[in-house]
Amino acid sequence: MTYAHDRSDVESFYSLAGVDLSKVHCQGTACFVARHRNSSRWREAASQSPPVYCLGKCYAAPATSEDQSRPRIEVRSRVPVVLERIVKGGAPTLDAYLRGGGLAGLHAALTRKPGEIIDELEASELKGRGGAGFSTGAKWRVAARQESPEKHVVANLDEGDPGAYIDRFIAEDDPYCLIEGMVIAARAVGAARGWIYARCEYPQAIQSLTRAIEAARAGELLGPRIAGTDFSFDIELIVGRGSYECGEETALLNSIEGQRPVARARPPYVAEQGLWSMPTVVNNAETLANVPWILRHGAEEYRSLGIPGSRGTKVVSLNSLFRRPGLYEVEFGVPLREIVEDLGGGLRSGTLRGLLVGGPLAGIVPPDLLGTLFGFDELRAIGASVGHGGLIAFDENTSIAEVVRHVFAFGAYESCGNCTPCRLGAPRIEAIFASIVAGQSGTHLQEIEWRDITAALKLASLCGLGVGLAEFAESVDRHYAQELRPCFT
Repeated sequence: MTYAHDRSDVESFYSLAGVDLSKVHCQGTACFVARHRNSSRWREAASQSPPVYCLGKCYAAPATSEDQSRPRIEVRSRVPVVLERIVKGGAPTLDAYLRGGGLAGLHAALTRKPGEIIDELEASELKGRGGAGFSTGAKWRVAARQESPEKHVVANLDEGDPGAYIDRFIAEDDPYCLIEGMVIAARAVGAARGWIYARCEYPQAIQSLTRAIEAARAGELLGPRIAGTDFSFDIELIVGRGSYECGEETALLNSIEGQRPVARARPPYVAEQGLWSMPTVVNNAETLANVPWILRHGAEEYRSLGIPGSRGTKVVSLNSLFRRPGLYEVEFGVPLREIVEDLGGGLRSGTLRGLLVGGPLAGIVPPDLLGTLFGFDELRAIGASVGHGGLIAFDENTSIAEVVRHVFAFGAYESCGNCTPCRLGAPRIEAIFASIVAGQSGTHLQEIEWRDITAALKLASLCGLGVGLAEFAESVDRHYAQELRPCFT
């Protein structure tokens, strides 16, 4: 296990380097909108320096690292894909994983040619579960076609979007599934080295993965001649030190390389020139957890789940304002209303004002659009996003102006500073809305700034952080104009 990164000139970038995380409070978005549920805990979080923006405990928000409670976990799809073992208590050992059907996908992959594995992934229509929603098979094919002496597979476990915590429980409860998915990916693209980049805010996940990697090596599932074949592949675990930006794939690769983790300009894309300029497949943990199931059951069966354009299942994570917060595996195509009212049970109290779907750097869905189907295209049509699948509900205790200030404060703090719109625009909007929240009316010129900065973020940001801030701001303009208009007089 290696920390990112031990050089002093790089370490200064990370906000949590050297910080004891055993007794910290979270001030992520799920905790912010639940601050009225435990005001004293929130005050401690808000005064804590440096801030911690997500502990992966949004179901217990406002959360602390000392809270060891677990969320409700249910499968609401016709068949379980990602939560197959987790819903039964997980598979903490290799023997338990084998009893639960583990490695059947890998054995199927080892009997096929690499191109046939990619054909199966493309036929399944699996899309990335980390935010972009790009075709997994297409990404693998680009990497496989590259002529290179070395290729890499990277699992992005830097699940920093407040509201999302599925990757945490994959790593904690089903780590061998993540490893199996990575080995299959490596077989498909011709990679010999793999990396798991995990958040330091997930200490139990780090412990679980460390044990699983060691056991996988002992069981000949990693290392030379995997399962008696001539295929070799090994994994190294990298632990971040506090940076939301490291969830962006190019910043993550910079971090692994020991550089400052700032976003890179693209093209070239990482499947062509990624880690150390070598072809690299980067997938998030949930995406890779789908892969063994597809190889085991076949693309046709996987494609029978979900809807056109959004195949398979997605695990959604509900925040603590719901009556039944937790992890739910659903098929794409379920209406948001069903997730909110049937699975989540509605709100514990108060009236739903809006739903942040896919994290704070995405659009807000107002209550009158809860009939929208949960799917990539359907959510994009209303200015929202699947993202990581985190659903953060907020009620009348939080105004739109307060949400805007909070989200842009988060964006300003976590910006890598490598592009002007993020570096200067995010803190400027935070300052405008901080003044509004404090009771001072915004001016007409500030309203113009709000719209101009939003446009600049959308058009000129290097990565999804700036673009996500713009999409969030656009959704506020689109769906909450009546509440926003009085902010500027």
